[in-house]
Formats: sequence, structure tokens, C-alpha cells
Amino acid sequence: MAEAGGSFGRKKLNEDLAAAILTAQEGFPVPEWTAAYWAAEVDLLRSDEAASKVYLPGDRAPRVGEVFRNADLAWSLQQIAEHGRDAFYKGEISKKILESMRHHNGTMTAEDLADYSSEWAEPISTTYRDWTVYEMPPNGQGIAALEMLNIMETFPMGQLGFGSAKALHAMIEAKKLAYADMAKYVADPRGQKIPVATLLSKEWAKQRAQLIDAERAKCDVAAGELPGGSDTTYLSVVDRDGNMVSLIQSNYSGFGSGIVAPGTGFVLHNRGGLFTLDTASPNALAGHKRPRHTIIPGFAQKGETRMAFGIMGGWNQSQAHAQFIANVADFKMNIQAALEAPRFTKPTFSGCDVLMENRFSAAARDELSKNGHQIQLLGTYSSPVGGGQAVLRDFAAGVNYGASDPRKDGQAAAELPY
Repeated sequence: MAEAGGSFGRKKLNEDLAAAILTAQEGFPVPEWTAAYWAAEVDLLRSDEAASKVYLPGDRAPRVGEVFRNADLAWSLQQIAEHGRDAFYKGEISKKILESMRHHNGTMTAEDLADYSSEWAEPISTTYRDWTVYEMPPNGQGIAALEMLNIMETFPMGQLGFGSAKALHAMIEAKKLAYADMAKYVADPRGQKIPVATLLSKEWAKQRAQLIDAERAKCDVAAGELPGGSDTTYLSVVDRDGNMVSLIQSNYSGFGSGIVAPGTGFVLHNRGGLFTLDTASPNALAGHKRPRHTIIPGFAQKGETRMAFGIMGGWNQSQAHAQFIANVADFKMNIQAALEAPRFTKPTFSGCDVLMENRFSAAARDELSKNGHQIQLLGTYSSPVGGGQAVLRDFAAGVNYGASDPRKDGQAAAELPY
């Protein structure tokens, strides 16, 4: 945040954080979704004394409409406002984190925190129809969304029609292939070669697409052989000049590790849980290494139209991104309709199981079942398929658009320029 604000922001960091500090001090009324998630994590929070003190006032999760205050978090944010990023990585906050690590027999050192810095990453991209779609590079899963789109592009999705069994079959099978490749090849690229160019190529997508049986679901999909050689927050913003932010943040699990360093007011994440202990994998656990992770902010561009978008939901994200882009590019939906449209998600990396919202037609679902897909129906606007936000800028007209997924408690909001 400090790096991005220092490079592009109009305000200083302490100005940016002022509203957050005030909210932490004075509190906010807990909304429905947050209350539900919070109540489900009570046992985890009770396992850590500091977490329980901060997040279970009165020894319970706050109920809908109750005002929750977090004075410790206000202190942490004030430290950052006054002393910048070093307050977290080298200052008073870091001291509290390290003391908590010692209490829990953790391995983090002062050097681990002090040595860390954010990085500027060049986005990866592919073309889909007449759109260019951008994702973050590995170690994120965005490459799976792009490979999935490349495979889908070999099918006449627009002619097949939104929600048809043939279109859904192609998308589900493309997901399996792209995710199999991601599981095998995607990891932290530092110190090892990740085959990004190959996985993004149209030729690779054509090869993978040839494995799709138009009449039958495949339950066991392997990664391609290369030649030698619940608990995320997403927001997108566009300003009057067309500058866009696509931002996603996640603790991995709802309250992360469930550990709060006393006095800081925030939980430590547990994204390291996405490492593997298989030493032959590029995603094997190692020091100073990032795990393969799920969170992916997206961008897309078509001529003078640009879009920032994201859809939450763990491993659902890449497949949800591909469906959203297809809704816009193939089925000609506006961004609100594209977010609201029914989605499927395949929660596993193997098998023929598919979670599907009940707004897809019974005829399409029946045909998919006959083809071998094992469909589990979800309710309308169901959480397992994630929730998203999007903004779009028409530079030719100078007009901004916003969209918010009804599956979550976000909203599309505009600030008047006067």
C-alpha cells in the first residue's frame, strides 16, 4: 500500500489511513455476511488468548447490527501512518509480532520481516475474442484463468449460447485441463523456471482442447507434459481520469492462523498452508518463498474500454474469472449482468463433481448429467461460486460504470466530482 500510494497516490499515507483509523476507533455495525462468518470461527479465535480478547468481546462473536471496535488495530494503523511501512517490518508492530512468534514456538525472525519488500510485477495476459485479459503472474493462479480462456476460445461459445449444456461442458472441461496444469507447474518463480509462456500460448491451448470429448466428461485429467528445456476481500475503483485499481486481499482462512500478536488488533494469515511437502514439486515448502496462492485481481481491455474486476472464493477464482469474461465477450452482457449470471464451480482438482447454481436450466443440467458430470445444485446467488465486483471505463465517452455481485454484501457506489 505504501509503495502504490507513493508511486501513484495524490495523498500521503497518513491521509489515506485516517478513515480506517477512525473506523477502528469508533467502530462499525456488523453486517449479515460478516456476522455469519464470524460466528463460524469462534472456536478458532478462542484457541488464542489475544485473538479472543480482540475478536470475541463478551466472549462471543458480535451479532448483526452490533458495533465492533478495535482500538489495537487503530494503534497499528496509526503507527504505520506516522512511521510508514517500517513501522510494520522493523518498528513497534514487528516487535509484537516476533514476541507472539516466540510464544507460539514460531520460526520467524527479525531479519525475515526486515528483509521483506513488495515487488512490482509485470502482468501476464492473453487475448480472448476482441478483449485482452490481464492477470497477475505466478505464484498466483491467474494463469489458469488465461489458459482456460484460451481453451474455451477454440469453441464457438457465442453460438452455443449462455447456459447451454454444450457451452457449460466446454467450460467445465477447460477448467479441469487448466487447473491440472496449474497444480503441476505453478509456484513461486524466483529461483526456478515456470513455463509461463508455454502455458499461455494458443498452441498449447489447442493441444489441450483436443483432449475434450464433446459428449463425455473426463473425471481423471492429467497435466500436460511439457517439452524438455473462504475469505477474501476484493474491490475495484476507477477515478474521474480513468485510473483503475483492482485489489484483492486474503488471510486464506476466515481469521487466518487465528493468532493475534497482543496489542496489534489483526490476525496473522495462514497462506503458507498452500505449500506442499512434496520436495519434487515447484511449490515445495522453503524459506523466503511464496506459496502458490489463490488471490487474483483482474483487468481487461477492448479498444478504448477498460475493466477492473475480481471474484472471490479460493480456487473458484480462475474459473469464475473465465466465466465472467465469457459473459462479457461471448454473451454480450454488461458487467452487472455478467456478475449476476449463474455460475458453476468445480471445487476439486480431479473427478467429475461440479457445483452449479439452480438458475441454469433443468434441461442443460440433465444433459450434462447424461454426459457424466456429477452435478450438485446450489441455491440462487450461492456463496461457493464466489462474489465479485467490477468497474468499467469507456474512455471514448468519458463514462464510468460499476457493478457488484448480489452474492456478497458489496455495492457499486459513485462519488460526485463536486
